[in-house]
Amino acid sequence: MEFEKATLFAILLVYVVSVGSHGLQTYIIQLHPQGITRSLFASKLHWHLSFLEKSISAEESPSSRLLYSYHSAMEGFAAQLLESEVDAIRELHDVVAIRPDRRHEVHTTYSYKFLGLSPAKEGAWVDSNYGRGAIIGVLDTGVWPESPSFSDHGMPPVPKKWKGICQLGEQFNSSNCNRKIIGARYFSKGHRVASPTSSPDVVVEYLSVRDSHGHGTHTASTAAGAAVPMANVLGNGAGVARGMAPGAHIAVYKVCWFSGCYSSDILAAMDVAIRDGVDVLSLSLGGFPIPLYEDSIAIGSFRAMEHGISVICAAGNNGPIPNSVANEAPWIATVGASTLDRRFPAIVRLSNGKFLYGESMYPGKNSASAAKELELVYHADNLHGGEYCMKDSLPRAKVQGKMVVCDRGINGRAEKGQIVKEAGGAAMILANTEINQEEDSVDAHVLPATLIGYTESVQLKKYINSTRKPKAQIIFGGTSIGKSRAPAVAQFSSRGPSFMDPSILKPDMIAPGVNIIAAWPQNLGPAGIPDDSRRVNFTVMSGTSMACPHVGGIAALIHSAHPKWTPAAIKSALMTTAYITDHSGKQIMDGDKPAGLFATGAGHVNPVKAISPGLIYDISPDDYVTHLCTLKYTKSDIFTITHRNVSCQDIIRKNRDFSLNYPSISVVFRPGMKSKMIKKRLTNVGSPNSIYSLEVKPPNGIKVRVRPRRLIFTDINQSLSYRIWFISRNRTALERLSNSQGYLSWVNSQDIYQRIRSPISVTWSSKKER
Repeated sequence: MEFEKATLFAILLVYVVSVGSHGLQTYIIQLHPQGITRSLFASKLHWHLSFLEKSISAEESPSSRLLYSYHSAMEGFAAQLLESEVDAIRELHDVVAIRPDRRHEVHTTYSYKFLGLSPAKEGAWVDSNYGRGAIIGVLDTGVWPESPSFSDHGMPPVPKKWKGICQLGEQFNSSNCNRKIIGARYFSKGHRVASPTSSPDVVVEYLSVRDSHGHGTHTASTAAGAAVPMANVLGNGAGVARGMAPGAHIAVYKVCWFSGCYSSDILAAMDVAIRDGVDVLSLSLGGFPIPLYEDSIAIGSFRAMEHGISVICAAGNNGPIPNSVANEAPWIATVGASTLDRRFPAIVRLSNGKFLYGESMYPGKNSASAAKELELVYHADNLHGGEYCMKDSLPRAKVQGKMVVCDRGINGRAEKGQIVKEAGGAAMILANTEINQEEDSVDAHVLPATLIGYTESVQLKKYINSTRKPKAQIIFGGTSIGKSRAPAVAQFSSRGPSFMDPSILKPDMIAPGVNIIAAWPQNLGPAGIPDDSRRVNFTVMSGTSMACPHVGGIAALIHSAHPKWTPAAIKSALMTTAYITDHSGKQIMDGDKPAGLFATGAGHVNPVKAISPGLIYDISPDDYVTHLCTLKYTKSDIFTITHRNVSCQDIIRKNRDFSLNYPSISVVFRPGMKSKMIKKRLTNVGSPNSIYSLEVKPPNGIKVRVRPRRLIFTDINQSLSYRIWFISRNRTALERLSNSQGYLSWVNSQDIYQRIRSPISVTWSSKKER
């Protein structure tokens, strides 16, 4: 996720605290974008520095005061200044305004506020009664039940339909369940036969539902954690922690162990969860795409869907590789990851006065020792992995008391910090490599440390290689909110198109998954490594694993508000109300370019709108079977997936113009194809006597015709159909165009803000249909 420079600078200005006790304060100086003095300087940076040169003491370097320059969000810069220096700058030509930096109140888990969820008189939480009565099944590494996020204070009684149990095991008994955690089971047989012994380097595993890794505790609390005031990670991200559906119940199914999550255990858990009576299943696990008939999650989730259970799965962390999206069955809601506008700045100040933006959850703010200037060392020892700070790769004589630069990759981020610490290093700069680009997943490191992006990494190494005795300090800025463009697509979030079924656009949507703060067990420190002796109730994690329970919790809210809706209806509400612009009103970004549909799917989840979508695209289990027939799955394959013995020949004959009533649209033109017709059906779940008008943005190279262009509903639950014709234009001018995108929306004539939006993806394939 490459940062735009203007955004980076906007972030910097809030966090960097005064470097001394001489009255310095951070100010934002806004300049005229067509300033008359601009032409006198070789670059905008030099122009900005000139204002400091004219106002501060000649004995000081202007670059030592400059925090960063703005070029896109606004023209200007942020700097640390004395009040008298501010007065001097105010008198200079081209200065438009000067504003003091402001301290912002911050909140944890902040993602619910970012998504617009609020305990106000109106809204998704109130309309759904906070998800009360809904049961979310979480398949993961278990749970730490004593966490305050799992308090049952104010929770309603266990639903009468619940048939689950609280399974006894190592350091886990029936008293660990309550009205929040209403069920707990563990599944270890597949794991035990595949991994008979544990590695001595891993955390001791509990043979019970108790979580020894933290992942499951984190995801469960993200989905449905109770309100916890004063939550924070070592002082960072302080505020009130809440899950997406704080009134919902949680059923924990431990299927993941030190060596991973085995299909046999997963399928067993899904099997029991269906009988137990869950309403939503959240699975923050998966791998690379595999055929549906070989995919235990796809098979188990089909059955769950038939029982009215919404299945929410992580898209995977194999981005930005195309076709890497996992959990791609059309009856699964597949969730990619996005960023928040919350940052944890830890700026690297080089001894030459330059600043490199970084982020960290190390509690170094207001700590003089953490911000100490140290000599830099980068031990590029390819033989022993010194550049990656592998175990036993750092000579103590070389790193003792120094700030060690570690390339990202091979071993864990926090683990590198522990290795540096054991070797005598005093601080660490974790440097992204080209594969990570500007992706900024932070950690609560065991020593003063920060993560810098690839661009900054290149600059840092250039400085080290060109300086006789390079030095740097890390300036920890705590937490700041609202100073960066968000949401954006996470660099690691797996991308479409779907490898197994390109006629379905995957992922379905994106949700917050970067630097998410949620509950954490007491057997592990916040860095998540065995040697971290600190203990906290919350920590930070990143991944589509974190995005998945956000949507799982929101699905529970919708289920609670509309208990008779099918999983397809709930998914439709999530997808058709998703937004495609960030909070600045501009298109969601993917690195340094606008995000495409293979990264975002329908867009970013919007619980405020999803609770009342107006219209929904519903799909029955029979429709999914017909869809599998259109994909030319064999009778045996379909039976494996659906447990239905069908004749595809008969089904296709009865459904000649069939197309799956999916909320998003994906059209593949194979060689020789010029046009494609798709039929869709919308059901009114809003007000009776509603009229919806068509709005279309055709993909480039495609002519789109829709009939009818108005849908007139007279009753609730009434369904109306429409047809879409896609005609591929003459492709001589489009020979290099392999994919194009647009959208189709139905707009409520009585409320133009109610839009049922379907993204359109068109692909021209060189492969003939089999």
